[in-house]
Amino acid sequence: MNNYSKQFDVIWANMDPNRHMRHTAYNDYAAQVRVAFMEDNGLGFEEMEKLMLGPVLFKEETRFLSEIRMGERITVDLQIAGLSVDGERWKMVHQIFKSDGKLSAVITVEGAWIDMAKRKLKPPPQLLTENFNQLPKTADFQEIAKSNGK
Repeated sequence: MNNYSKQFDVIWANMDPNRHMRHTAYNDYAAQVRVAFMEDNGLGFEEMEKLMLGPVLFKEETRFLSEIRMGERITVDLQIAGLSVDGERWKMVHQIFKSDGKLSAVITVEGAWIDMAKRKLKPPPQLLTENFNQLPKTADFQEIAKSNGK
């Protein structure tokens, strides 16, 4: 799969008093890219609802490198940094680039899929795992081992 990314125009609601994009907006754009990827790969909200499946985050870390200002166009990409064999657990990395190509932030998220009825982790449909495996991998990609025999 080629690089998966989306472009956004930074809006007024994402600004802070320092006249640059507020810190939580970076994570909002990254989340939107993950949701778009799932939608584009057959697991939108309606399908998740039918399957009683949802994503859950365990960790989210943002490294800020260069400020983004009002009206800039940004590009947010998605790479896979880790995945369990069955696709249940995952680690993703987003890079946020300014319109001039300068790297502005790197966001790393670790999560899994949860059965919304049982409130327990479960693997997603095989097709989604296959699509995750086709995402560009980070240089430090690692298979995620599941603990407790799961």
